[in-house]
Amino acid sequence: MADWTPSPRQHERLAVRRRLDARSTAVAAVATIVTLGVLGLLIVGSPGWPRVQETFFSGYHAKQSFPTILEGFWTNVKMFLVAEPLILVLGMLIAVTRSTTSAALFPLRALAVVYTDLFRGVPTILLVFLACFGIPALQLQGVTNSFFWLGVSALVVSYAAYVAEVFRAGIESVHPSQLASADALGLAHGQAMRHVVLPQAVRRVVPPLLNDFVSLQKDTALVASVGVVEALLAARDYANFNFNYTPYLVTAVLFVALTVPLARFTDWLGRRYARRERAGAR
Repeated sequence: MADWTPSPRQHERLAVRRRLDARSTAVAAVATIVTLGVLGLLIVGSPGWPRVQETFFSGYHAKQSFPTILEGFWTNVKMFLVAEPLILVLGMLIAVTRSTTSAALFPLRALAVVYTDLFRGVPTILLVFLACFGIPALQLQGVTNSFFWLGVSALVVSYAAYVAEVFRAGIESVHPSQLASADALGLAHGQAMRHVVLPQAVRRVVPPLLNDFVSLQKDTALVASVGVVEALLAARDYANFNFNYTPYLVTAVLFVALTVPLARFTDWLGRRYARRERAGAR
């Protein structure tokens, strides 16, 4: 069979498409530059700009506060890295529990429903306060009083409720025929869930899971409210001592530098999954 080669008409269509894409890119670039330029002129030309520049954009204070903030930011990163796998495991267990059909497991299903309803309704910062101040007050033997670990536990409890619903949505998106096929092959419900349903469900919910973890990385700053020395608390201490708010912007830049790549990776996974779905539908 001879190799397919584009016709002259096809070459012409591709050339027109490339010209249109190039023109769209140029128009978007010009519009962006003009918009940013106008906004910049409005900000710089405002009467209070010199004061704002001195208070929020001081290069000296950014340089002086950066080492302390960076050290505190490492605490945020450690909390994120510890909490993420625990959230995944707990969220998966809750979602699988809610998806069971056995009458004997009804109490566990009811408990899973109460858990997700309760901890999705309570603000995360309130859970941080309750964990860090309430648990030490109980004076339980063998339970840590470290605010770092208590803050991590509050984040895990809060986010596991959201992640469980994400996993449950993925499980319910798997067509019932998959379970019927697994049953026809002689697999028990647990085996079908493990080998047939969960692998498909997890692939489908990876993008929304990553969105939750982008939010988790930002919410690690909530532990500053109980005195854990992380990036936000380090910035606040420096700002209060030096009467300059530049450290807050330094902290914001560090969080953005971490969350933006995660967001773009999430978008890429979403587009990749959409292309696979379209290809499979043909």
